[in-house]
Amino acid sequence: MSKINVLIVGASGRMGQGLIHEVLLDKDFKLTAAIDHKASHQLGRDAGEAIGLVANIKIDHDIERAISSADVLIDFTRPEASMRYLKLCETHQVKYVIGTTGFSDQEKRMILDASKKIPIVFAPNMSVGMNLLISLVEKATQLLKDDFDIEIIEAHHRHKIDAPSGTALRLGEAVAKASGRDLKKDAQYERFGNTGERKQTTIGFSTIRGGDIVGDHTVLYAGTGERIELTHKASSRATFAKGALRAAKFLMHQKTGLFDMQKVLGLDVS
Repeated sequence: MSKINVLIVGASGRMGQGLIHEVLLDKDFKLTAAIDHKASHQLGRDAGEAIGLVANIKIDHDIERAISSADVLIDFTRPEASMRYLKLCETHQVKYVIGTTGFSDQEKRMILDASKKIPIVFAPNMSVGMNLLISLVEKATQLLKDDFDIEIIEAHHRHKIDAPSGTALRLGEAVAKASGRDLKKDAQYERFGNTGERKQTTIGFSTIRGGDIVGDHTVLYAGTGERIELTHKASSRATFAKGALRAAKFLMHQKTGLFDMQKVLGLDVS
């Protein structure tokens, strides 16, 4: 099988560098372009320089010139940039892996519309372990939903700009799906002052931001006389990068469609 030509955006960021590292070490991939914004001080440098590898690809800002060389684009940037990449992928028939979070409902609809023309994996968390946790949460919630209060606690580094995290919201969706609740109506994102007694159907969220925490997520089931906690802790961004490459390989066998990591990993058989 020929190598998969991959384009990475946000190339000089923490996640971008992690992706470049994994691509350069994976014999199934070839890095064909590394893109960053025009103001990046890394422009013109070898894409692997900061991680001690030689990529023989210089970080550039001109994605329109580079995108035609790619089979798949991997994106962990910001929604406003991702919308531009979405249009370019659609125009050039490039497969698209989206790990960006913080999209509006309208932007999510645009991603869905584009998936009718190109295949897209869209997931707030590409970690294999996290996606196993999502499956476990669905099963646990089915059993515990009537007798346990359910809370979601997440922690990330000080630089993260959206809250709750996309992964926490995905866990909330799993809880809502398994319990027959509506996340938009039943989610509680803030508590302050006299909040009154907790409603049984509430899906609570707590957010922590600080230091260099890569990503911690816990779903807490609080019952009478006992508690159950399902937790995933990421200590390295490599886990997300490895998952993104699995998603890219999955897309090589798809012509169109919108997929999540549950489908990529075979955890969703529907």
